[in-house]
Amino acid sequence: MKECRDDELFATAGVSRCIKVFDFSSVVNEPADIQCPISYKSSTTPLKYSFHELCNVSKNASKQLVKVWCTRQEESVLNIDMKSNICCVKYNPGSGNFIAVGSADHHIYHYDLRNISQPLHVFSGHKKAVSYVKFLSNNELASASTDSTLRLWDVKDNLPVRLLPELVLAKLFNIYFFFFSFQVRTFRGHTNEKNFVGLTVNSEYLACGSETNEVYVYHKEITRPVTSHRFGTPEMDNAEEEVGSYFISAVCWKSDSPTMLTANSQGTIKVLVLAA
Repeated sequence: MKECRDDELFATAGVSRCIKVFDFSSVVNEPADIQCPISYKSSTTPLKYSFHELCNVSKNASKQLVKVWCTRQEESVLNIDMKSNICCVKYNPGSGNFIAVGSADHHIYHYDLRNISQPLHVFSGHKKAVSYVKFLSNNELASASTDSTLRLWDVKDNLPVRLLPELVLAKLFNIYFFFFSFQVRTFRGHTNEKNFVGLTVNSEYLACGSETNEVYVYHKEITRPVTSHRFGTPEMDNAEEEVGSYFISAVCWKSDSPTMLTANSQGTIKVLVLAA
């Protein structure tokens, strides 16, 4: 799920092999799709555009190559062999020279496209595949993994973003002492063990889906959810059956707005607003 730059339209894609384009205002009033312009022979794969130059980046059919194209050329201009399956790619909003790549090997690779011989840094910490990477700012990168966590990274200093120092009392050889603990900022509360449940961010908040058919929102300074929303209707008699049957599949903030587009595996799209 992706919005255009002026936020008037948004597009959805999935295993139906079709990209559908919607008018945002029409969906709020009466759901109706505008067009279905592209049909694929298989499910769609990640595609990200750089607004700094006319080029794009995606994973190719082998699932282990990052390929960068210029729209003026037929052949890719760069190929990065990741040696492991790729789950996601994202341009840094501050420069089209930098990308983040999430991999099935549990790591996030930060590249400067001007020198792809090796990554600028490899961020480690997730226990399972990294399914999404998103930039909150030029320096802050969020990641989502099927280990049911989100993490925050500093791509300027190549460090994980940590919580404020916590004073801890410890005992060693019958001697008590205090020390400061700097824990990595890891966001927990949602459930994500096998599906792509979506990740979207703005300058302050991170939102993701859950395999419990819920959308969770975190503030970047707080590691527990600040709010959540469960899909479904009051008419559902068996809530437990609903939770087990569906999961959130996509989430997308509207630019500079508390409004969020969300979708689940049942094909339902909702417009949610984060209230103050």
